[in-house]
Amino acid sequence: MKILGLLLAGGQSRRMGGGDKCLRPLAGQTLLDHVIARLRPQVAALVLNANGDPARFARFGLPVVADSVADFAGPLAGILAGLDWAAANLPDCPLVLSVATDAPFLPTDLVARLVAGLEAAGAELACAASGGQPHPVVGLWPVRLREALRRALNEEGVRKVDVWTARYPFATIDFALEPIDPFFNANRPEDLDRAAAMLSVSVATGTASAR
Repeated sequence: MKILGLLLAGGQSRRMGGGDKCLRPLAGQTLLDHVIARLRPQVAALVLNANGDPARFARFGLPVVADSVADFAGPLAGILAGLDWAAANLPDCPLVLSVATDAPFLPTDLVARLVAGLEAAGAELACAASGGQPHPVVGLWPVRLREALRRALNEEGVRKVDVWTARYPFATIDFALEPIDPFFNANRPEDLDRAAAMLSVSVATGTASAR
């Protein structure tokens, strides 16, 4: 099954002081470099959702798609952009996996675990969790639901991920917090220092398992 990896970088990063949070440095690379390295082997292709001038991401060699919903409508707008890109460019791709681009320790079995959990539950949507805490933007989205999502965003003003996902059979797949939380995200400048300290044990997150 072909799955598109969608890198969500369309937010305004207010808690990080603005700018492109995913381009902040971590151990000689950007956060985005770390996320790409984790996700690329797991998917058929990658696309980056970001607003503004796409040239600032040119060195990554990825397609860049902006939100089609105006005024920074949140992660659902980025997810819709990814679903639309998949429909236009990967017609044999039924699912899109979205991830946050400030999460440098994503599990190396993320896609396999989410797909298995989705199928086992007979669900239409799935998201990851760690230690019982769901991470709604780390999830699987069927391309066939893109028009329903477009209506929810444009006609109903839906902005919260869980408001939309509550409409469908939904699976949550839990990953262990040890040795580190694989979904740790760097929201603030001080989180980058924490992430640097965590790098020494990050290799183990590739074997994260359900609790």
